[in-house]
Amino acid sequence: MGGSGTTRRKVWAGALLLLGIFVGTALFAVPTANAIAPETFARGPESKNPQELLVLADNLKTSEHDQFVRLLDELGHDTSHMTDQQLAYLRYLVAWQVAYSGDYEHAEPLLKALMNQSGNNDLRFRATATLINILGISGHYEEAFSILNQALDDAPQISDKTARFQVFTEAAQLLTEAGQYNLAVNYGHQIIADFPQGRNACAGYYVMLHAQFESDGLKAAAQEFQRGIDVCLQASEGLIADSIRRDVAHYDIQNHHADAAAALLQGSYANVLGYQYPDLTTEYNALLAQAYWDKGDPARAEQYAQYALKSAVKGEFNEPLSLTYKVLYQIAAQKGDLRNALAYHEQYMATDKRQLDETEAKVLAYQLVKQQMDAKKAELAELNKQNEILQLQQALDHKAVVTGRLYIALLLTVLASIGFWLFRLKRSQLRFMRLARRDGLTDIFNRQHFVDEAEQSLRYVAKSSRNASLVLIDLDHFKAVNDTYGHEVGDQVLRRAVAICQHYLHSSDVFGRLGGEEFGILLPECDQERARECAETLRAAIHAEPAGESNDIAISASFGIASTVHHGYELRQLLLAADEALYRAKRDGRNRVVVNASRTSDDVSSPTEPSLYGIRNTTHCADPTH
Repeated sequence: MGGSGTTRRKVWAGALLLLGIFVGTALFAVPTANAIAPETFARGPESKNPQELLVLADNLKTSEHDQFVRLLDELGHDTSHMTDQQLAYLRYLVAWQVAYSGDYEHAEPLLKALMNQSGNNDLRFRATATLINILGISGHYEEAFSILNQALDDAPQISDKTARFQVFTEAAQLLTEAGQYNLAVNYGHQIIADFPQGRNACAGYYVMLHAQFESDGLKAAAQEFQRGIDVCLQASEGLIADSIRRDVAHYDIQNHHADAAAALLQGSYANVLGYQYPDLTTEYNALLAQAYWDKGDPARAEQYAQYALKSAVKGEFNEPLSLTYKVLYQIAAQKGDLRNALAYHEQYMATDKRQLDETEAKVLAYQLVKQQMDAKKAELAELNKQNEILQLQQALDHKAVVTGRLYIALLLTVLASIGFWLFRLKRSQLRFMRLARRDGLTDIFNRQHFVDEAEQSLRYVAKSSRNASLVLIDLDHFKAVNDTYGHEVGDQVLRRAVAICQHYLHSSDVFGRLGGEEFGILLPECDQERARECAETLRAAIHAEPAGESNDIAISASFGIASTVHHGYELRQLLLAADEALYRAKRDGRNRVVVNASRTSDDVSSPTEPSLYGIRNTTHCADPTH
């Protein structure tokens, strides 16, 4: 509803924690579960070797989770025969299980205690790595990146490639969260180079393929994704294999292959429930809800959407929840249940905005930590140069005054250069903050900043009881343009449509890209009729001017309008009303303007009828000749 171009939000929340809890298994060189004698379980408690059971439990964490929990419970009942190192090992496994269950609030202090108290460097390193994931999940992004950067600085001194593996997996996942996909893919390749087979190779394939998927879908050949699945299955890591399948199904849904997505998800669904990993369960439920909605089966879509709400980790706001609420809103709207439709739409808007806020926070945290580290290095270099100058001045005698002054002048020049670099670094930080508000393709407001600016504008006009109108725009048959001419031409079409709109809008109008080929315009101090005139102007202009490099691609757009006169000053209500109008415009043939108002007559301007509103009107859209 309201456009087919809903973009994929980055990143699925479960991806970050998933490998962090998985890679902790690999840091010790331990035998697989099958390599430990079955009679281990048959001995009496007094004859069991605690270290052997700890190692076994460690190996079973993700592959046979129920058995891992039973072993953990058994070990916790009798700790009298354990050494201090074994007790620390047990505390780590307990902290790992707390994190795995989604209780990040209690897992964080357990892991920090291990980092501060454990005398085992490897165990402390494992706790550090899992903590990075907890910090990422709980929104402490700057702290997570700071700890990770320190670990990466220490990585060259780590001789054990298994330990480096853990650093690289953490780096790949956090960099994917921050949108640094090429760096993340490179770390995945390094892991696979060190470990061509086995559990670590499985992790390497996952981080590489997931970063690639988040960057631009399934850029790699299908056999490469299948290769990653096969490696994970051979290593008895079905959870990771099913996470790769999740990305493949997500891609299928984005490309309108709902049947293939539903079949793939259903094939792994029973296994996913057995993992008892809430994030992945929620992701599967949300994707199944979307797949069945796209297949035209609202009953099953609603069923899986409700499952997703039940399996979600309390307090998380992520893409699966956003997708779930959107499906439920669409189902309720189709049923005519406007009360629930509005409630679900409000939840959708809240989770979507929260997720966008978190995505921006991750990107900003990465950039700020990186620049802070660069600034610290520059400040350290500056202090070193100052010390050199002082030492040189003290060591100068009367025979070396001339030479010393020349050297001092050179050092002062270097110092000035460092100061200038710090100034440019600060300016780049401010520039980055501005870019974070803009859509990278069209340079207009992104969805989050559009919402912020539109809400602020609505508050302003509400104080003086003036009118405002919201216009939603969706380019017609845009997928066909992408499929026929390619995404590069599709991007040109989007930029051209934006340029046409900017040609006619006022500087006070709030214009943003909401996702894919859908745009929003908030027209302050503009009533319903003037908003319709403005929308008709834009519609006619877009339809009249071809797009693409050769200017031979005919495009059109559908418009939905809602006004504060009928729907109040709450942005979420205006969005819901305008989205309903946009849906009617698409349903009734596209390339038209529909107003959502209390009256229903004369609210459509069809391209086949003479327009009452000329392209060069001066009612609200600006005249480009002025």
